[in-house]
Amino acid sequence: MLVCAVVGSGIMAEPLAGGNAAVALLANTIATGAALAALILMFARISGAHFNPVVSLSTAINGDVSWGDALFYMLVQFIGALLGVALANLMFELPAFFASTKARTGFSQWLGEFVATFGLVGLIIAVSRRHKTMAVALGVAGYITAAYWCTSSTSFANPAVTIARSLTDTFTGIRPADVPAFIAIQLLGAVAASFMFNWLVPKQQ
Repeated sequence: MLVCAVVGSGIMAEPLAGGNAAVALLANTIATGAALAALILMFARISGAHFNPVVSLSTAINGDVSWGDALFYMLVQFIGALLGVALANLMFELPAFFASTKARTGFSQWLGEFVATFGLVGLIIAVSRRHKTMAVALGVAGYITAAYWCTSSTSFANPAVTIARSLTDTFTGIRPADVPAFIAIQLLGAVAASFMFNWLVPKQQ
């Protein structure tokens, strides 16, 4: 559902924006932020609303879930992401999977992706330890909405979403060749945030 919202809104927005990339990005941002809030509220009490492998990794690092559960979450997240991009592409009469040609590489992009992922994981740790689900949903939606605009990478911050977006040559795409570096940076940002925010916001006894 999340990947479908990200990719589908990008496909819808690009032609409607008439070549105005800012308008297309704004539409894509609003749809993604709204979908995140809705989906976190929908699934929080079922699965903890794990949509992101680096978030699942962080919960395992900090002992909130077992490593076995985290790995299973990751497997399902990647499968779900692939289904989501296929669904978005097919809804707009495109091939289910077709490789993106959109270049997203270089130090500035990688730095932006580190900032996006570090902030997202840190926010989830800090807010979830002190507040209820509604606050987490609003916090994540607000952060990603802002990060779309304030990071050079437009805030992928999710390895499963990154791989899925390499399979659509549309507004939100990323070249398959650029995916490994993005995922490596996301992992680095997530691990750094896990240790930093576990120290800043310790678990309540």
